[in-house]
Amino acid sequence: MNLAPALLLSMPQLVDPNFARTVILLCEHAADGAFGLVVNRPSDISAAEAVHMEPPVEEPNDLPLLLGGPVEPQRGWILTAQAPDGAESKSVGAGLYLSASPLLLRRVLSAETPARRTHVLAGYAGWGPGQLDAELAASAWLIMPVELDLIFEIPPGAVWEIAIRRLGADPHLLQMGH
Repeated sequence: MNLAPALLLSMPQLVDPNFARTVILLCEHAADGAFGLVVNRPSDISAAEAVHMEPPVEEPNDLPLLLGGPVEPQRGWILTAQAPDGAESKSVGAGLYLSASPLLLRRVLSAETPARRTHVLAGYAGWGPGQLDAELAASAWLIMPVELDLIFEIPPGAVWEIAIRRLGADPHLLQMGH
């Protein structure tokens, strides 16, 4: 069963530091594995500082770099709620587009005002065949529909708790299953 697109909210017992208190946008979910992006883990540098483009972006904006996950941290992604004009991208559903286009990246980083509802992320979260299904069966993740404000509008530090409350749960009362 393909769950994507959806938001995965880590349960408190998920103590892997890569995923503790994370909200992941699940972009692909198939028999051969799953692919997602952590959307609430800011880094302490701007996206322009992290990206090495030739020629360099002349007057980059201060759009923050998000850490999309532990896999291939050198890979950059652009997640946007606007279909990118003239740049290669893929619709992930729920009105979201994912791109790795250098053209689009340059455009995003050099915009005088950072684009609304656009994130630049480094790395991703990946699962092998059956792995995510096993984690879901073990109640490691809560699943909820994609809500764009959780991804783009709410400060990253608050996203996990707000998302869990929207599911009607109290984050402090969530306990491990035995």
